[in-house]
Amino acid sequence: MDSTNVSELVLDLPPMLRFYKDGRVERLMGTEIVPPSFDPKTNVESKDIVYSPEHNLSVRIYLPKNTQQNQKLPLVVYFHGGGFVIETAFSPTYHNFVNTLASEANIIAVSVDYRRAPEHYVPAAYDDSWTAIKWVASHFNGKGPEDWLNRHADFERVFLSGDSAGANIAHRMAIKHGHEEKLEMLNVKGMILCHPYFWGSEIATGETDDLSKRAMIGGLWQIACPNSSGVDDPRINPGEDPNLGRLGCARLQVFVSDMDLLRGRGWYYAQKVRESGWSGDLEVIDFKGEDHVFHLFKPTCEKAVAMFKRIVSFINLEG
Repeated sequence: MDSTNVSELVLDLPPMLRFYKDGRVERLMGTEIVPPSFDPKTNVESKDIVYSPEHNLSVRIYLPKNTQQNQKLPLVVYFHGGGFVIETAFSPTYHNFVNTLASEANIIAVSVDYRRAPEHYVPAAYDDSWTAIKWVASHFNGKGPEDWLNRHADFERVFLSGDSAGANIAHRMAIKHGHEEKLEMLNVKGMILCHPYFWGSEIATGETDDLSKRAMIGGLWQIACPNSSGVDDPRINPGEDPNLGRLGCARLQVFVSDMDLLRGRGWYYAQKVRESGWSGDLEVIDFKGEDHVFHLFKPTCEKAVAMFKRIVSFINLEG
């Protein structure tokens, strides 16, 4: 990197990205794309379907190959992470994760690709994700455009999930479903948030007081949403949302890790949900000795396997 670029550097977040004063973003990871396929290891098949012709956006749908004709499976709608700036639903990281999830939990999964900042500022990611959910919901009567969803999606057992910024998106979708624009054809039984990207100006219990680290996390939000009021915007700080108690799901599972800078905020989020008057069931699972989204990068490690088991149990819990 030459001295000119150094002087223009606004935010340096290795190994994720560099953001420059002129609006350029240098994505350092999450740029590789793999095609949909049949995976013989998991016995899961996937395919890409356009859900937003206007923006040429697709979802990747995953279906276990041994699914019987017209067999109904729980439906998980998944939103990838990456600070609203990097990664896609089609990167090896997310393809492998959702592929394994579909196999382990025996679900049909819809992994959503959405427009990213800074080319498309928030709320573009939220708008696209809601468009994807409505597209999924259009299949509830078996007459939608995608046969896998018509035949196999159980719209009485719908789950929203994501990691990091994707967990933030999942939360916003649950708020929209519960408060702003309820989709009556979807029974959102639960939400699974993995290391959610939330923040705020007040230091939550367990959060770092290192001003440079706090500025780095908040700076990422300002890149994604420069017209925001700041890190107490309810979209990044749900504790400031007066409608938090109208979260549109019956159960909530939150994963945090003790080496993650976002851990304290995950616990704070759970506390605020409990205090909001929301009447659902909530559990927080805290992994020791692990960092942010460790399960994506070390999917076969002992704690990632344990995390998968907790997610599978949450999805398949009867009642």
